[in-house]
Amino acid sequence: MLKKIVTNELRTGMYIHALCGSWMANPFWRKSFLISSDDLCMRVRSSGVREIWIDTDKGRDVVIDNRSDTPSENSFVVEGMHANSFQFSNITPSSTTHEFDRAAQLIAKSKEAVTAMFFEARMGRFSSIEHADSLVDEIALSVIRNTQALISLSRLKQSDDYTYMHSVAVCAMMVALARQLGMAEEEVRLCGKAGLLHDLGKMAIDHDVLNKPGPLTDQEFMCIQTHPQSGYEMLLSINDIPPAVLDVCLHHHEKFNGHGYPSGLCGEEISIYARMGAVCDVYDAITSNRPYKLGWCPSESLRRMAEWAKDGHFDQAIFEAFVKCVGIYPIGTLLKLKSGRLAVVIDISKSLLRPMVNVFFSTRSMTYLQPHVLDLSLLADTEGIASCEDASAWKLTDINKYWGQDSRH
Repeated sequence: MLKKIVTNELRTGMYIHALCGSWMANPFWRKSFLISSDDLCMRVRSSGVREIWIDTDKGRDVVIDNRSDTPSENSFVVEGMHANSFQFSNITPSSTTHEFDRAAQLIAKSKEAVTAMFFEARMGRFSSIEHADSLVDEIALSVIRNTQALISLSRLKQSDDYTYMHSVAVCAMMVALARQLGMAEEEVRLCGKAGLLHDLGKMAIDHDVLNKPGPLTDQEFMCIQTHPQSGYEMLLSINDIPPAVLDVCLHHHEKFNGHGYPSGLCGEEISIYARMGAVCDVYDAITSNRPYKLGWCPSESLRRMAEWAKDGHFDQAIFEAFVKCVGIYPIGTLLKLKSGRLAVVIDISKSLLRPMVNVFFSTRSMTYLQPHVLDLSLLADTEGIASCEDASAWKLTDINKYWGQDSRH
């Protein structure tokens, strides 16, 4: 049974199901944990959290020496509510500009949480996924407020933290894609959890192979291909792992045409969750900087993925739904306008074909311009997109500053 209590009622032996308020506002990266010592109890009391959900089936009740279900004066019980019930609260949509700051803070804290979680897996101490719930929830809330902000910022990961931040990015994209497909909220959350844990098996791979700054040998590539099975076995050893999470972990490298691994599944043999995971995993991989290559432009990445979808790499319908999530010209895409100016996409607009852009360079005079924002959906008669461009072809080394946080202040 879940009970909501004030923080001063917390005692050693109680099991915290959730800390009320934003996960970002407290110092604990796990959502659910046992109060195993007086020191931990005092840390929670002094954290600034005012109210807490406890699970009396897993720990002490509010009556210190008696596992009674009688609530104290300041606590109340939610009848029929169990630890596996879930529904997102009402959320107010946020503009991309406003959500960028919150998303940046969330990404920073997510890196700490995922690094710690994956370290436990590498050390063989990964015994629960309950502590992943709070992270998934915060990522999902950001994506629900605004689909673009967190997904866009997550591409700016450094190559040396790719493994950890890739999991955060795929989590966010799985949430966005699940919502685009009209899934129920419980499934949306489940997809996010599957995305967060899909690459857990990479912790079983030698670090030097995982981060090799060059082409892999055949033997090293075979080693990399073991990570779905390794992650599946890690998760399988934990009680109550949702089948969808196991499935995405094991099968996110399967291809719709049957040429993937580890099982060579084909078409409908691959679950919808794994098919979603395959699209999100590849998009983040090819748009991110890696030790051995720079990431591709988001729009170029989608173009290539569209070709791969036609060849049977992805489920075509799921890929098309994914494009609707990120836009035909995702944030960060470099465009050449019909006027001869270069601009970078900073947001989607009413038309997927005519996004919001930040204009900053003239190809005619080969000079930088004072950056200024245009909504191309409002300029159909006077301005438009001529082509997608490669920043290196124009010797532009840092276009990210024209669409990231700094460009919005």
